[in-house]
Amino acid sequence: MTRIIAFALTLLTALSAQAAEPLSASEFESYVTGKTLYFGQDGQAYGVEEYLDNRRVRWSFLDGKCKDGFWYEDAGLICFIYEDTPTPQCWSFYRESGGLRAIFANDPTATILYEARQNDEPMMCLGPDVGV
Repeated sequence: MTRIIAFALTLLTALSAQAAEPLSASEFESYVTGKTLYFGQDGQAYGVEEYLDNRRVRWSFLDGKCKDGFWYEDAGLICFIYEDTPTPQCWSFYRESGGLRAIFANDPTATILYEARQNDEPMMCLGPDVGV
């Protein structure tokens, strides 16, 4: 019975979240600028992004390797372009009680991230790979 109740609550939460409106570019910018946000997926650490001035960003999959990029709004989505990936990565962002929830626009069922924590400290990025 407990599993049925938990499933029903999860379903209701998902349905009510789907009814929420995604953040506009100005709302997103106001929320993220100057912060470093850590994202999770399915209870696991996923990555971290530092939101700089002028819509610039720095992303890492928590491996010390960082990619610089920028974000912009396109048709109500927040899209990111990184130095090594010219194809836009577009997301819908929603403000929830625990922070942000992000749904990847190209495949909303595959990647849903949530804000696990935030701070205003810069990310740790290691230098470029050094060969011998």
